[in-house]
Order: sequence, then structure tokens, then C-alpha cells
Amino acid sequence: MAEPGRPVRSQGIAETWPVGRTAPAGGFVPAGFGIWPSIVETLRAWLSAEAGAGRLLPWVPVAFGCGIALYFAADHEPVLWVVAATAVALTLGAVLLWRSRLFAPAIMIAAVAAGFAMATWKTARIAHTVLAKPLYSVSLSGFVETRDIRERTDRFVLRVTSMEAQRSDVKLERVRLSVRKGTAPEVGSFVQLKARLMPPLSPVRPGSYDFSRDMFFQGIGASGFVMGAIAASVPSDAAGLRLRYAAFMQGLRDAIDTRIRATLDGDNRAIATALLTGRRDAITTPVNDAMFISGLGHVLSISGYHMAVVAGVVFFAVRALLALIPGLAVGFAIKKWSAAAALVAAAFYLLLSGAEVATQRSFFMTAVVLIAVIVDRRAITFRTLAVAALIVLAVAPESLVHPSFQMSFAATLGLVALVQVGMPNLFASPDHSATARIAMWGGREIAMLFLASLIAGFATTPYAAFHFHRVTPFGVLANLAAMPVVSALVMPAGLLGLLAAPFGLDGPFWWLMGIGIDWMIAVTRWVAALPGAVGRIGAFGIAPLIAASLGIILMGLLRTPLRWSGALVLLASIAWGLSVRQPDILIAGDGQSIAVRGRDGHLHLIRANKDGFLLKEWLAADADSRDGGNASLSDAVSCDESGCVTPLADGRLVALALRIDALADDCSRAALVVTARPAPPDCAAMVVDRQRLATQGALALTQRDDGFAVRAVRARGTSRPWLPTAAGEGDFDGSLAPKTAAPRSKDATPSEADLQAED
Repeated sequence: MAEPGRPVRSQGIAETWPVGRTAPAGGFVPAGFGIWPSIVETLRAWLSAEAGAGRLLPWVPVAFGCGIALYFAADHEPVLWVVAATAVALTLGAVLLWRSRLFAPAIMIAAVAAGFAMATWKTARIAHTVLAKPLYSVSLSGFVETRDIRERTDRFVLRVTSMEAQRSDVKLERVRLSVRKGTAPEVGSFVQLKARLMPPLSPVRPGSYDFSRDMFFQGIGASGFVMGAIAASVPSDAAGLRLRYAAFMQGLRDAIDTRIRATLDGDNRAIATALLTGRRDAITTPVNDAMFISGLGHVLSISGYHMAVVAGVVFFAVRALLALIPGLAVGFAIKKWSAAAALVAAAFYLLLSGAEVATQRSFFMTAVVLIAVIVDRRAITFRTLAVAALIVLAVAPESLVHPSFQMSFAATLGLVALVQVGMPNLFASPDHSATARIAMWGGREIAMLFLASLIAGFATTPYAAFHFHRVTPFGVLANLAAMPVVSALVMPAGLLGLLAAPFGLDGPFWWLMGIGIDWMIAVTRWVAALPGAVGRIGAFGIAPLIAASLGIILMGLLRTPLRWSGALVLLASIAWGLSVRQPDILIAGDGQSIAVRGRDGHLHLIRANKDGFLLKEWLAADADSRDGGNASLSDAVSCDESGCVTPLADGRLVALALRIDALADDCSRAALVVTARPAPPDCAAMVVDRQRLATQGALALTQRDDGFAVRAVRARGTSRPWLPTAAGEGDFDGSLAPKTAAPRSKDATPSEADLQAED
């Protein structure tokens, strides 16, 4: 291809190579020298296009999120004033470089610093005490802030006004307590009770989800259960406007649940309540598991889909009603009025559903779209998504590490890319007669629904695999079968039921909603029962997830063929994740449970308590389909009242010592001894004891030579507000090695025979 300046370069090549040594036509040297400049020019053109006007904004929330991720990766809490000053200085520097070529990298660096500073400030602003050790009898007084109705037990959050515990002066701001079903006090009430409190649940294995971090950002310092009766009393101080609002909204949710209960029951009632009020804990375990296995679990969590349906139904209903009035339809902007009404409806839905972080994110995204309609801007663009992401991350930086944020924005990014790039290319061909006939029968809508489900499922797969250790091979099938019914029947009937409830005419709408939910449950059970419906993935760590996120972002945000570099990164991350070696031993943070990989390659369990959640998480992270009742879990495990032993794949023994008198025998026979008690210093085996567990939490051990490489929940030197280092910490490195036997001193006493011979 002839390009300006290329003949000059060709002459330069001809002068460099003598005529007698010139390669024949099509030879390697001329072809090579001709291709590389073309490749460089093409890459330069693509990069220029990607750096064009309007392309910078979508990358700002990516950089902002990177700063938040760096904050959560820090070993200890940063110094707020230093972080804030750095962010301000870098932002001012970027502003000064507005007209410079360095503006783009400068604003990205400033966004990273701003994200880091925002997360640091949020943590400092909500800082509160976190319980470090269990308290077995605590007298509490306070106001009930929230209440959850669950399948077996109820749960509520108590804002503590008074706290008394023996041998402890710790003061907590909020605690979460479980009670017997039906005994949870009303929201807004002032109660007095006794409770057993435990520290927030730390990760059950290194790399697993940190529930203590979630509780910290919710302002909760401990969890536990009520002991005895709950006494209601009159508070000395007023509850406050915020608590009265919470009591009003809880009463509204209870009233809606009561109205639904009058028509529906069982899982139908639970799912209907979950869709409208966000209370999804009453759904039975089989249906809940089937929903997630089939890929319809997102329906149970109020997200962008629910907000979009609510706003969309209100928008089109209001616009259709206004269009019936000729004077309004001609002389006024009824489209903007409809968008404003939809925004009010979305705000009410946010408040009704509890305004959790995931719901806030969904509302912000919907609000940005509706405001764009009001101000005559394109609604579904990368800029809209970028603004929504920045708002969410600025309000709740902790949402970045939550699976709902990751999955929601990954899916939304894929859908926006489909709308902006895929739809114009897909439907740009002229309307031939066959195409037109297919479109009339809904062919385009079916194709778009299929593509949307496929892209959203593809974008969320890495995060589902990382957090839940499973993928949904038939998720597209389940969404194609169920989501049209949910969108066209279930959600509209629910909204109409809410509107008709004050007039007492809501019964038929709950009945219609129940019909749609019946269909949804039937679809999810059918898909979950298909062979291969559960795709299990072993735990693979954060690094492959970061690589997968980078690949998805590149494929979503880039417009030129450079986007396919994201596909290469994504494929590399998949290969990386699948190649991660699973640990040989898992040790619970309390030292009461051990999982050991045996000769058959499966985990064999030693446990002194019945922690079903821990076992479920360990097996899921190992891509193991067994459940807690499987007899093979205890194969090759020998136990008595003093402890248990089981062999590793190489035949060496791992022992769990439950009594102090068992340590001597275990130390002499086992290669590794685990105990929740202090181990004797002369133990010949490798030891994981109380001090190490208190310092490092749960451990994952991988065999290395004769010893083990150790991964801990609390890495060496790590201490965060939600996972503080225990008092009296020890200094433990990342390995366990067999102890070298001390050389024995030789006996210098000569034998009697030798002495007689000398005499």
C-alpha cells in the first residue's frame, strides 16, 4: 500500500543493501522491513483513536477503583493527612497540565490517589471498636435498628447505649444478634437483654471473602445471640429521627409482607417479598441453591435490573397516560415528566428495599440515566456508566470488593458495549423481506435478549467463579426462559399490587405475581437438575481475577481492534486461574477443624465441632461436590477422646490434639501437630498452636520438600481496623520446616572391659 513517505524509506533500504545482495521479490528482508512500519503506523492510529476526545472519562473510575483496591491491599492503615495531601497535590498538578500532552496520565494518577484517599477517609470517618475476644455474658441496652426475618432464626441489629461485661471494659456501638424465630423485637424499640458476643467472622481460609470487613463498614463491632428473654423498656433518650424513619420503613415492609401473605405462601411469598422489599432470607435453601445454580440468583438481590424495571414501567406508564391528553402531548415535554416520575419511583423503591450498598449502586445508575433523559442527553453511554461508577465508589468505596458491585458493573459494561457497538453493527443491514418478516415476529428482540444474557453471563463469570467457586453453564437458557416472564408479569404485577394495596384491591395482582414466580421456580429447578448444571471451580486467588477484570475492561471500553487484546488477557487469566494448585492442608482459625488432602486427592476432614458453614466453604473452594453428610469425608481419619490423626498423600501423619496429655504422643509420631493449646517447646513435630492461630488466623499449607509453605488470613505485619492483630502476637514466617534433631552428647564413660585391659 502506497503511503506518503514510504518511497523514501524504500530508497533507504535499497541504498543500505548492495544490489548484489538484495533478496528476491517476496523474500524475508524486504517483506520484514515493509511490514513493521505498517504495523507501527496502524497501532499508532488505533492508539490515537482510543485517546481521542471523549475517550478519557470512562477510564477515570477505573483509575479511581485501582486506588481503592490499593487501599484494601495495604498491610496497615495509611496516615489520612498524608494520603489526602498527596491526592490534592496530584489533582492540582493534573489541572495545571490541562493543555499538556501529560494531562491524560496525570489525571489517571490523580484519580488513583483520590480513590486511595477516599477509602482511607471513609474508614477513618466510621471508625469504631471491633470485638477481639468472645464475651460469654454481656448485658446490653439499646435501640433496634434493623430486623431480618430468616428461615430458621431471626436477626436484628442493636445500637448499643449501655454495655456491661465481666472482666472487659470494651464498648461497642452496634451488635448483630440472632434470636429464636418470631421473637425479634420491633424496629425502633428500646430493649434490654443478655447476649453472648463473638468477634466478626473472619475469612474461613486465606483468600476467602472477609465478612468482618462488611460488618465493619456497616458499623457492627460484634455478632452473637440473645440469652434469655428480651425486655422492652422506656429509653432515657429519644430515639432520633433516623431511627423513627427506620421504624416507619420497617412497618411499611411488614405491611406489604402481610398483604402478600394473604394471597401467597411458602417460597412464592418469600420471593415476592424479596423482589419488593429486599428481605430474601425466608427463601428455603433448596430453592435458593437452585436459583444460583441455574444462574437466576441475581433476581433475588435487588440490583440494576430491578431498578430498571421499576423505572421503565413507571416511565412508559406515565408517558402513555400523558399522551392520551392531546394538549399535553403536543405542547409539553411529557418525556421529561415521565423521567422525573420514574426517578421518584426509583427513589421510593430504594428506600423501601432498605437502601443497601448494592441497591444504592443500582439507584445511582438508574438516576444518572433518567437525569440524562431530562437534560436531553443520550441515556445509555459509557459516560453514564462512568459517572454512576464514580458516584457509587465515592459514596461507598468498600463496595469495590463486594461481589455485587463487581458483577453488576461488569455486566453493565458488557451491555453498554452491546448497545453502543454491537447493536448498530448487528442491525445496520437493509431490511430485506425475510429480515423484516422475522423482525415482525420478534426476531430482533429474541436475538437481543439472547445476546444480552450471553454477554452479561460471560462478564460476570470470573467473579462468580472467584467468590462462589462455580459457574452456570446453562445460565443463558434459564434467563431466556424466565426473565421475560419476570419482566413482563412478575415485576409489573408487584408494582401494581403496591399501588392497589391502600385501596384493598391488591389481591389479584399478588395472585398474578405468584403465577410468574411459579414459572420462575419451575425453570430454575429444571435447569438446576440438568446434567452438568453445576460448574465447580477451585479457588484461584486475587491475581487471576485482576487479570480477568483488566481483560473485560479492555474489551468493553476500547473501540478499535485493540479491544481484542482484552480477550488475550482474559484467556491468559483463565489459564492462570485453572492452573493454581490447591493447598494440601486447611486449618480453621480456632484450631478445631483440619482438612487434609489424602492419597485419593480429596480432602479428609478432622473436626471437633459442627461448623457447617466452614465445611461448605472449604469444599466449594476445592471444587468438591460432596456435602457435610458424605461419609467419605472421614475416610482414613482415626479419632479418640484425645484427638485425631490422618495421613497425607506421602503417608506422613497430621494430628489434631484436643487434650494436653495427647501432645507428647502426637509430637513423637506425627509430622504436623495442630492444637488450640500452647504446644510444648520440645515438640519434635512441626506445630501450629494457639499462639500462631491467634496471630495469623486460618491457614492454608502446601507441601514444599519436607515442610510446608504457609498462607495465612493475617499475613505477617498485617493489621486492619476490621481484622486487627491479636494482642501478644508472635513472629511467624510463611513456612513450616521439620525440626532438626539436636546432636546428642556422647557418653564419655569407658566400659569395664576396656578399663581392665588398660590395667
